[in-house]
Amino acid sequence: MTKTKIGGWQQKKRDIVYDNPWIQVQHEEVIRPNGTEGIYGVVHFKSHAIGIIAIDDDDNTWLVRQSRYPNNETTIEIPEGGGPLEEPPLEAAKRELREETGLTAEHWQPFMELRTSNSVTDEIAFIFLATGLRQGKQQLEDTEDIELIKVKTTEAIEMAISGKITDAMSVAALLKLALIRRG
Repeated sequence: MTKTKIGGWQQKKRDIVYDNPWIQVQHEEVIRPNGTEGIYGVVHFKSHAIGIIAIDDDDNTWLVRQSRYPNNETTIEIPEGGGPLEEPPLEAAKRELREETGLTAEHWQPFMELRTSNSVTDEIAFIFLATGLRQGKQQLEDTEDIELIKVKTTEAIEMAISGKITDAMSVAALLKLALIRRG
């Protein structure tokens, strides 16, 4: 049975070629918008991407330095993690901030929504602004080796502009914050 998708794509057949607790890789036989037959690979994420810009009363932003296995590198990012699809993104953000940094926030504001790599994945990222911070104890997961970094918010924005921060969610969020602050 052919299922029509947005923009003229038609899905003829879908097979799950890989599945784990976090992602599922789908191989699809398709008819392209121009009518030719082809294939498409889709990575289905079983969670939302969650990011938090955490700003304290002195206008410091809390960042994390951690190793990222796929690229074999250590990166500097805003606190990020995953939230199960059935969990409200705000609740996931509160949990991720507490786990990665030990921080809790009095005020939460939805900041932006992104598609992380919409040519091959269905992952949606939700980024929040957290203020009114209180420090607690980190609750790292087995896969996390996180070092906390506290910098002035202007410095974090400069790090995104200069390329010291390369994580897409972090760069997008910090640059949006810079534009908002410029008015």
